[in-house]
Amino acid sequence: MKIIRLAVLTSFIFATIVASAPAADTIKIGAILAETGPASFLGAPEVKTIRMLADDINAKGGIGGRKLELIIKDSGASPEKAISFAKQLIEEEKVFAIIGPSTSGETMAIKNIAEEGKTILLSCAAAEVIVNPIAKYVFKVAPKDSYAAEKIYHQMKKMGISKIGVLSSNTGFGKAGKEQLEKFAPEHGITIVLSEVYDKSATDLTAEVTKMKGAGVQAIVNWSIEPAQAIVLKNARQIGLTVPVFQSHGFANIQYARAAGAAAEGVIFPASRIVVADLLSDRNPQKSVLVDYKKKYESKFKEEVSTFGGHGYDALMILTRAIQTAGDDREKVRSAIENLKGFVGTAGVFNLSPTDHNGLDIDAFAMLTVKDGKFALLEK
Repeated sequence: MKIIRLAVLTSFIFATIVASAPAADTIKIGAILAETGPASFLGAPEVKTIRMLADDINAKGGIGGRKLELIIKDSGASPEKAISFAKQLIEEEKVFAIIGPSTSGETMAIKNIAEEGKTILLSCAAAEVIVNPIAKYVFKVAPKDSYAAEKIYHQMKKMGISKIGVLSSNTGFGKAGKEQLEKFAPEHGITIVLSEVYDKSATDLTAEVTKMKGAGVQAIVNWSIEPAQAIVLKNARQIGLTVPVFQSHGFANIQYARAAGAAAEGVIFPASRIVVADLLSDRNPQKSVLVDYKKKYESKFKEEVSTFGGHGYDALMILTRAIQTAGDDREKVRSAIENLKGFVGTAGVFNLSPTDHNGLDIDAFAMLTVKDGKFALLEK
């Protein structure tokens, strides 16, 4: 009898403890972003953005009464660190989803890890291989690099340019962009007469641009995300190379233009409209979203908004929209992301599907230029 009473008492105590234990009151979201290092122009604004948004969401009560708990890892743009952090976030922290990484090389390094761990990954990087072939749990919010290449070629056709030189960094982003430029050149009547790959940490590209000058190119396309973007411009102008210089969408941070100074004037590049939000027509469906985000970001951080912070915005807002729609069941949230339609983000209007884990079309890009040290719409 005593044993029975003891068992009942023990059961009662255990039940009381369980009942009184607080339920999980947060939604853990991991992030692997290059807050420091050579890709900090990407990762730093992404980190600032998702922190700002999470604070705002939590101040309003969270999602369904549960607050967002961000666990941010600074990868420094290292694929090796990204791998370590991805395993830690999935296996130890048990995060609901991961935002990032910032770069294509890092994303490709952890794509299979996210897939095997059945963890939603919303990459902020651009390379098309991130979502081609499709992986069930892997998405990306930056427009495809193939669209950026085609946008550049469309503009070259308008300018009567057919013979070009290509410069690219030895990174995942640089390699993927080089491949897209080579792939689409023939159908746009473009001949790549010279292609040079440089180290991502290069501090002088005089030799490379001198070769371009000697080859008689009508224009140069530089494809990278590193500070070398500014170096290319300065070195080209220093040797008297006056042909148009095109940059990839990796140029969409005004700090690159400022680093190049006067040499940046007239550079042409495709970019999301966030960096020229105030110049858009009121009829543009993105304008209100862009202006609101730009105002909040610049007011809080005292720096100009960039495309890359916008990727952080899109990743977190797409994820939270899906959680609001589908609850906290990861499989249902994954499905909600995969079938999201008409979501107005900073990169464009997203329409995802089981065969498209990016959801943006070529119109996500506008062609921009640098005018008087500022970004401007090229057609204006």
